[in-house]
Amino acid sequence: MSIHFICLLLSLSSFHLVNVPNLGFTTYDSAANNHKLSFSSYGNESNSGTQSFTSYGKRVRGGTSDFTNYAAGSNILQSSFTSYSELGTGGANDSFRSYSFNGNNPRHSFKTYGAGSVSGSDTFVSYRNRANVGDDSFQSYAGKSNSGSATFVNYGQSFNVGNDTFTEYGKGSSGRTSFGFKTYGLGRAFKWYNKQGVSFSGYSNFSESSGKIVNKWVEPGKFFRESMMKEGNVMVMPDIRDKMPARSFLPLAVTSKLPFSSSRLGEMREVFHAQEGSATERVIVNALEECERAPSPGETKRCVGSAEGMVEFAVTVLGPNVVVRTSESVNGSGRSVMIGKVYAVDGGKVTKSVSCHQSLYPYLLYYCHSVPKVRVYEADILDVDTKVKINHGVAICHLDTSAWGPEHGAFLALGSSPGKIEVCHWIFENDMTWTTAH
Repeated sequence: MSIHFICLLLSLSSFHLVNVPNLGFTTYDSAANNHKLSFSSYGNESNSGTQSFTSYGKRVRGGTSDFTNYAAGSNILQSSFTSYSELGTGGANDSFRSYSFNGNNPRHSFKTYGAGSVSGSDTFVSYRNRANVGDDSFQSYAGKSNSGSATFVNYGQSFNVGNDTFTEYGKGSSGRTSFGFKTYGLGRAFKWYNKQGVSFSGYSNFSESSGKIVNKWVEPGKFFRESMMKEGNVMVMPDIRDKMPARSFLPLAVTSKLPFSSSRLGEMREVFHAQEGSATERVIVNALEECERAPSPGETKRCVGSAEGMVEFAVTVLGPNVVVRTSESVNGSGRSVMIGKVYAVDGGKVTKSVSCHQSLYPYLLYYCHSVPKVRVYEADILDVDTKVKINHGVAICHLDTSAWGPEHGAFLALGSSPGKIEVCHWIFENDMTWTTAH
């Protein structure tokens, strides 16, 4: 039995602070008339979750869908929109505002989104803005649509360059279909998109900020200037706790025999007992995409699933004599601390390092990459009141920020622009940096 509502008002609000939420919406509100859907503060501050929208609002006539502050501040949230609003008519309007704002490596996939729709309108405002990296894929988005519009404003301004792919975007569309991209970020690819009716306004063209900008979305202490690394200075330490699920490295003898390639995805599903379309499969696919992405100019990168593999990569980049450093503990996180004794690695000389960050995967997997022109510091962390040592931190200062995005969180927090200042940050729990040993 099916029930149709003339006007469906569904409000999902304040769904947040969840660990590994996995949600599926299948043929949700399909064939509805004049539907109204609102997702407000949905999935905020979640850890490693997945949301799947399949045939959501398919064949809908009229109505609106509004995603506001969806997955803001989440850690590696993955969303999939398949056949969303497909074959819709009569001005179905979808709005994504502050979607995945300030998140950590959010990943979203839109497949045949709005395909064959008539007079639909999609708006993405501050979508994945100020996020760390991130990856969005739009396949056959608005394909064969008629007289629709799609607008991207401040889209993908991640402070570390993410990856966005538009494949067959608007292909075969007709009528007065238009697409607009305003202040759209770096790291994007457009393949076979409909060039008629597409405008790129202010495409990667930003006015320079003047004065000091302090933004509430950037965690205090997450970025700081090199001058702060002096004994006696008081600063806020960010939350450096590892929020990934606990996992272990596998021996190299094991990982070398396991399939790890997008061309062997079927074998990988069998190894990890991952059903097709499951959350585990999405985790695997996302890790593969990150690891198989072409390196940025001047970057050397590798994903490693064993301690031996990590050491081998560090030696390949830095030479045979290497040393690894990480912060001793998470003590002091989220509060003011005093800097104690400071040790500048290699006498404070400009050096090259290899940084390794965790990726979400069934076993412990690290994304390692070379980081040129840095200075690395070790520092005792003291309690502000008692002056007692509570931690021993490792910080890295990036001296060349000219290739960073203008809306990198560091510039928002410190008040500058790419290439004009150095930027430092602590090495978080279970992340690490390798340098040449002396």
